[in-house]
Amino acid sequence: MAAMTPGAMGEVLTGLCARAPVIPVLEIEDVAGARPLGEALVSGGLPVLEVTLRTAAALDAIAAIAALPGVTVGAGTLLAPDDVGAAKAAGAAFGVAPGATDRLLDAAETEGLPLLPGVATASEAMRLMERGYRLLKFFPAGPAGGTAMLSALAGPLPMLGFCPTGGIGPENAGEYLDLANVACVGGSWVAPRAMMAAEDWAGIRRLANAAAALR
Repeated sequence: MAAMTPGAMGEVLTGLCARAPVIPVLEIEDVAGARPLGEALVSGGLPVLEVTLRTAAALDAIAAIAALPGVTVGAGTLLAPDDVGAAKAAGAAFGVAPGATDRLLDAAETEGLPLLPGVATASEAMRLMERGYRLLKFFPAGPAGGTAMLSALAGPLPMLGFCPTGGIGPENAGEYLDLANVACVGGSWVAPRAMMAAEDWAGIRRLANAAAALR
């Protein structure tokens, strides 16, 4: 276990965002589908994936996807220090949180798990900036003000970058990606539940191809 500074975390996460414009946000119910899902997304041009810790299969799914070549998988919905340790043990290369608490930040820094902490306001962003974070999750993007809010934040906080998630789909992802302070976006539209349940991996690969071409 090697500790990481927020600055070092930001460098890792910025590099991941540079690999593709969209990070698929995946809620996996059945671990049996994790590997073919990961293969479909990576072959479609999206090599950085987020598996949310909202299901009983999530940690096993992370382990299955982490074993695939050419993929970087992270754990989403990190809420507590224990989540950080469990995610890293499963093979997660980064973490994503809907918000940020001192205990969660401490755990991520101690464990050396690059963390994308969530913010919805300027005050939250400034607090994380004071701690050394420069790349943040903007969540929930749509209800929190969308592109207009991010454009407004760019004026007083030009040193911060964002990965907006929540309320983003193929119809508006390009508007977010056009903003100078948006490094990438997160979204679940590239792996709809119905397609995963139907094991429509070819359809998911086509959605990934379209998402990868957004920038």
